[in-house]
Amino acid sequence: MDGVHEQLRSELERLDDLMLEAEAAHAAALKQVHPSHYASACNLLHYLALRSQNIRGLQERLHELGLSSLTNSESHMRSQLRAVLERLGAPPADTAITYREGAERLQQEAIGLFGPSSADIIPTIMVSFDTTFAEDYGLVKRLLQAGMNIARINCAHDSEAVWAQMIGQVHRASAETGIACRIYMDLAGPKIRTVIRGQKKDRLELKEGARFYLYDDYPFYDDLPQVGCSVPGIIVQLQVGDRVLFDDGVIEATVLARHPFAAELQVDRISGKPRLKAEKGINFPDTQITLPALTSFDRQCLPFILKHADMVGYSFVQSVADLSGLQEAMLGQRIPIIVKIEKPGAVTNLPALLLQGLQDEYFGVMIARGDLAVEIGFERLSEVQEEILWICEAAHVPVIWATQVLESLNKTGVATRAEVTDAAMASMAECVMINKGTNTVGVIEALKDILYRSGGHHQKKRYTFRPLSIARNFLVTSSDEGKLGG
Repeated sequence: MDGVHEQLRSELERLDDLMLEAEAAHAAALKQVHPSHYASACNLLHYLALRSQNIRGLQERLHELGLSSLTNSESHMRSQLRAVLERLGAPPADTAITYREGAERLQQEAIGLFGPSSADIIPTIMVSFDTTFAEDYGLVKRLLQAGMNIARINCAHDSEAVWAQMIGQVHRASAETGIACRIYMDLAGPKIRTVIRGQKKDRLELKEGARFYLYDDYPFYDDLPQVGCSVPGIIVQLQVGDRVLFDDGVIEATVLARHPFAAELQVDRISGKPRLKAEKGINFPDTQITLPALTSFDRQCLPFILKHADMVGYSFVQSVADLSGLQEAMLGQRIPIIVKIEKPGAVTNLPALLLQGLQDEYFGVMIARGDLAVEIGFERLSEVQEEILWICEAAHVPVIWATQVLESLNKTGVATRAEVTDAAMASMAECVMINKGTNTVGVIEALKDILYRSGGHHQKKRYTFRPLSIARNFLVTSSDEGKLGG
């Protein structure tokens, strides 16, 4: 073996050692995972060990030699690395999950959690229910026939009576059509919203540079305009210089000063109309907000959810303590938990959340891209959502791609070019969520077409070489022209 191959083998063996060291260092956590997920949890640790290193130079040298550069190997990380080592003369080693086993494991986890999709190469489709769906059986039936696999009910809205009506419509339509449909219910979580009192039409006129108070429990300062925060206890956690975003980031402000019951803010940017309405979301991207993810209202909803739902969505999760809190609150009546990644803390703690979630037989992740984009910055969303997909694939944990999928098409009947491209990227997930709108049936049909076309070219992020009509037509045409010219 020449020096180049020896150097490559040495570097790969060092990475293999790091993988085994990560596995040994987290032996206690591995003992806690569900027996069916042990190998997946090990693979997650192997992947994290590899991705903690900068191996771009190594990858280029491997590629030059026609060897695997270790990309697209999330589901079977150590197996892929050991396969390359064997090509370089290393002896075989037990590596647990192979490429085929990793792909099959993730597929089975997705089916167990979401049920089968409409077609093998596209994700399952989740539809968010509107209040009006409770009394519109015809629409629910059309949604099922169009390709809805999961009905989503948000417990932040309506009541148990309305939820029961929605579920009844799904079960009736499913029984009549023979099409299975699972029920997903979202816990509301802490609803951090604006409270505006004493203003015309419950809205506050603002302009860039304007100052106002964000108060806690009640109005306290009256020399400037005032906006209340619906969740008490947040104001005291703010620091001077922290950003505060309102209405999905349409208005951005900075904390100038903090008083006992209020923070003085200055408007830095307004991207839409210069006004702030009541019941609009508030985000604190620079502040590590300490709030329980599981609220008293969520606990009240849990008995209904455990009785009627196939899975439960968990909002505002930031730590393992948040996740274990819900697991304990279920008191042994476990249904699969879907952790919604919408806070920077959830992104940072994703590996630990996955290990905790793998203690259950089924577990999933939702990339809640609306709040996540506001919290981390829109320019980082593309990068972070892919990182979440990679890490979840390493753990063989199914992912839901959520928020604003083909939203313009749903609301206006016409899709934008950007959201069609975005919808195509959703084929990398195991499930895609559609928000409520007036054209939901049409959105399902369009989404299935986009996903089918995109899914034919790749599995997850691994591109496959389906025949290209462009290539085939060119070669056929060139051949015919050659014959004619001869």
